[in-house]
Amino acid sequence: MKQNWDIFCRVVDNFGDIGVTWRLARQLQREFGFSIRLFVDDLASFQVLEPDIDPLAPRQSLQGITIEHWHDQRTHWTDCGDVVIEAFACGLPDSLLARMAARPTPPVWINLEYLSAEDWVEGCHGLPSRHPRFPLTQYFFFPGFTSKTGGLICEGDLIDRRNRFNCDDRQHWRNAWLQGRNDLLISLFCYENPALPAWLTTLAAGSGATVLVADGKARHAVNHAIGGAYSPGDAITTGALTLHFLPFLPQTEYDRVLWGCDINFVRGEDSCVRAQWAALPFVWHIYPTEDLAHLDKLDSLLRHLYPFMADAAFSDWQAFIHAWNIGDASQAGTAWNQMLAHQSALSDAAQNWADMLAQIGNLAGNLADFVRSKL
Repeated sequence: MKQNWDIFCRVVDNFGDIGVTWRLARQLQREFGFSIRLFVDDLASFQVLEPDIDPLAPRQSLQGITIEHWHDQRTHWTDCGDVVIEAFACGLPDSLLARMAARPTPPVWINLEYLSAEDWVEGCHGLPSRHPRFPLTQYFFFPGFTSKTGGLICEGDLIDRRNRFNCDDRQHWRNAWLQGRNDLLISLFCYENPALPAWLTTLAAGSGATVLVADGKARHAVNHAIGGAYSPGDAITTGALTLHFLPFLPQTEYDRVLWGCDINFVRGEDSCVRAQWAALPFVWHIYPTEDLAHLDKLDSLLRHLYPFMADAAFSDWQAFIHAWNIGDASQAGTAWNQMLAHQSALSDAAQNWADMLAQIGNLAGNLADFVRSKL
């Protein structure tokens, strides 16, 4: 019998939450044949990521997925899926929990957690938790970077699509941006960052760089840094630096940006994962937290990559990422130039790391296997 899966998502900040759940919903439907309903509380933000979304429709179907507007006023639930995924502890209402508990067989209830490379994740992945009031058990499911976690989102054809792009389209795609120059091609997706002006100044004084600036916070941050008011589609050259301001791109188009550039600056979780599948050097601007706990999370990922590169390359790569994440304007320029000296080694390490990740399975497949074991 065909499984029915319900995925619940609240858009908390930017597009990471909906980006992850949308990718997961499509892969579960396409590759496993499950019937998927995706409940989202903010369809307007979803539409920015997926332009075919109608932000006013309470219920719609897109790419084989049923999408429902989820709002707190909804207190009546006539049914629920065989599997219920609560993305990032978004909080299901009691009315839904009561419906889940009333089923003859309760659904497999998954709390899909945030991505972390920290060691404790392996010990918590898959653990059950009984609800204090309803006869329901929730299972913690952690994405991650080892075989003892849920792995990373990776569509079944992603690696083939990346490889075909690299063979057939990459050089043509780069030429469209570089216009015959031999610039270093960089994608920039970041939060506001005090180190950004110093880094741009370093690029302008260098031997040639073209930066593709993502729309939204990254564009605003660059405009603030250079005193400009540039919009998507604009371009400017200052010294040896050319800036192109991109429109907001659908996920598949953003993948091509990551595949085509030499170095990718990414932020949050979803783009960080896609940068790793690009198998190219990347700089992760992790979501900052007030207690600086994000730096432990950052270093946990870097430690996983340490065995894939020589000490000097790792040290200089780590130094720039630290300078970038703490907004150290005094170190960003010097650390960048030192990191660039290892570009070839970093590229090799990124390829080997991506090859290793592909061996541990992907999030959707591991999730489907886990659910099968609980049904």
